[in-house]
Amino acid sequence: MTRRIPPLNPLFPSPPDWLLEGAEHLWLPYTQMQTVPMTLPAVKTEGVRITLADGRELIDGVSSWWTAAHGYNNPRIREAMAKQLEAMPHVMLGGFAHEPAMRLAKKLADITPGDLGHTFFSESGSVSVEIGMKMAVQYWLNQGNSGKTRFLSFRGSYHGDTIGTMSVCDPEEGMHTLFKGAIPQQFLGDLPINEEKTAKLDAFLGEHAHEIAGILTEPLVQGAGGMVFHEPGVLKTLRSLCDKHDVLLIVDEIFTGFGRTGTLFASEQAGIVPDIMTLSKALTGGTLALAATIARTHVFNAFLGDDPEKCLMHGPTYTGNPLACAAALASLELFETEPRLDQAKRVEAQLKAELEAARDLPRVKDVRVLGAIGVIEVDALDDADWFKRRFVEEGVWVRPFRNIIYTTPPLITGEADLARLTSAMVQVTGEWANRSK
Repeated sequence: MTRRIPPLNPLFPSPPDWLLEGAEHLWLPYTQMQTVPMTLPAVKTEGVRITLADGRELIDGVSSWWTAAHGYNNPRIREAMAKQLEAMPHVMLGGFAHEPAMRLAKKLADITPGDLGHTFFSESGSVSVEIGMKMAVQYWLNQGNSGKTRFLSFRGSYHGDTIGTMSVCDPEEGMHTLFKGAIPQQFLGDLPINEEKTAKLDAFLGEHAHEIAGILTEPLVQGAGGMVFHEPGVLKTLRSLCDKHDVLLIVDEIFTGFGRTGTLFASEQAGIVPDIMTLSKALTGGTLALAATIARTHVFNAFLGDDPEKCLMHGPTYTGNPLACAAALASLELFETEPRLDQAKRVEAQLKAELEAARDLPRVKDVRVLGAIGVIEVDALDDADWFKRRFVEEGVWVRPFRNIIYTTPPLITGEADLARLTSAMVQVTGEWANRSK
């Protein structure tokens, strides 16, 4: 069946011409294009609000997929971008250097744990993880070990949508099940959250470490896998096991980095230093696409030498884009000059107090909060579109997935706006629970 113009959205019955003209041609993410109605037309963002074409405002409860840590249109980031745009929006890093990339690489070396001091830039989180995997394999190859080419990740994990990163996501989590036969086969295990699972992982590594280049993990929170939390001690265990079995530890801080769990990086709460760290999402404060794969000194040193084939053979066209690097520098300065981490703690306290009311609702399995992440977990959720409509009607932008109704608001979200978000989450969940009886 050929899809033509999508049906009108009852939430927006009079769409602007540009939406009518383009809706047939734009392929949307995670969307069945045959059945979806026209999407909501956003025309402006400011602070924690998204403005629709008819003037309605929605409080953003998910920070545009966890990117807008400082809210939208922050004047310091905007000013830095405008200045860089006027001077040089882009130049290739193949043969040239420019100040924003150099300054940003130095800044990341200063603020990340331990000797994570060598940054490779790309444009997306998925690609930054792929680069980390490529680094890990070549790290061993450059030392004459050609057997360590596979990876271990964990049930519930999510590391991206590209072919390589799909191979280290939980194959049963839903989004990538179709691709089982097309992606590389990796190892899947359980996070070492207790003594039994730690012993099991230790034994597995004892048997398979000779073929494992690295272990990938999301620190403290498995995000797209269901907002599942674990204790900092799990990271300590992974660090210890990687050291014991001579395997690299790759920590994916794409979601958790930049204050989302209450510290600048989630890894800090465990006091560990991964061999490779990946960053993206809030790196530029929700403005431009930029990602970073950051390696420790011993990893970087394995690529040095007289042999040109030992260099990292990777080079995205827009690697180290000056405009994006300028935005990231301004964003990091905001973490230094404004109380973002204190704001994250305030958001955490309010989420804990106000989401607790959902715990006694029918069909609610759990309510949990970590940093600026608030979660209502229900037994099953097969009508997410109904939830999305109701949230828009309540003036908030919240996107449930799987069996999770969650919020990851901008860290600057004020008390009143956050109360509107939490009130809507509890109210709409209660309506749904009673409606579904």
